Amino acid sequence: MIKNKRLTVVLPLLALAVSLTACGGDNTGAAPSASGAAPAPSGTPTVTDSAVEPVADTPFGTACSAVPSSGEGSFTGMADDPVATAASNNPVLSTLVAAVQKAGLVDTLNSADGITVFAPTNDAFAKIDKKTLDKVLADKEALTGILSYHVVAGRKTPADLASGSFTTLQGGKITTAGSGQDYTVGDAKVVCGNVPTRNATVYIIDTVLMPGK
Repeated sequence: MIKNKRLTVVLPLLALAVSLTACGGDNTGAAPSASGAAPAPSGTPTVTDSAVEPVADTPFGTACSAVPSSGEGSFTGMADDPVATAASNNPVLSTLVAAVQKAGLVDTLNSADGITVFAPTNDAFAKIDKKTLDKVLADKEALTGILSYHVVAGRKTPADLASGSFTTLQGGKITTAGSGQDYTVGDAKVVCGNVPTRNATVYIIDTVLMPGK
C-alpha cells in the first residue's frame, strides 16, 4: 500500500515536469517583434534602386546633380517659369539658350501650351566642331530647323519614351527608347530627365539632334 501511494504522488509530478519542459520549449526560434508580429521571412524580396521607375514630375539622371539646388535655375525655380525662361536660368543650358535667342524662338517656346523639349547640354554643343557650330549659329533658318527638331507636342512622361516615335515641331521624326532611368532620344542619351517647367517637360540630353540623320 505504501508503494502504491508513492506511485500515486510521483506520477502526477512527473507529468507536470514533462508539461513544463514542453512549455519552456526550444528558445532557438525567432522572437516576436515589439509589435507582436513575427519577423518577415529571410527570403522576402526587396525592391532595388534599379527597378524604381521615375515618378511623374520628378527629375532623374546622373547630370541632375549639376543643376543648381536653389534659385531660379533649380528644379523648383524652373517649374515656375515657361520653358525658354526656365532654361535661361540654368547654367547647364546656356549654349542652347543663346541658340534659341539667335533663332528668335523664345516667344514661340514660352507661349506653347504643353510641349516636350529635348535640351542639349553645353557639352553636347561642344561636341560639334567650332567651325560647323559657328556656321549654324549664323544661319537663322538652319538653326531654327535644328532647334525645332528638339521639340514635340505634349508633355511626354518616361513611360511615353519607353518605345516612342514622335513628330517634331520641325516636321521630322524622332524615336525614343529605354526604361527605368535610362533613355535614348535618337542617338542622344537622357542625362537629366522629366524636368518640369510651367508649360513644358524637359529632357536634358548629351548630344545635339540633327534632322534627317
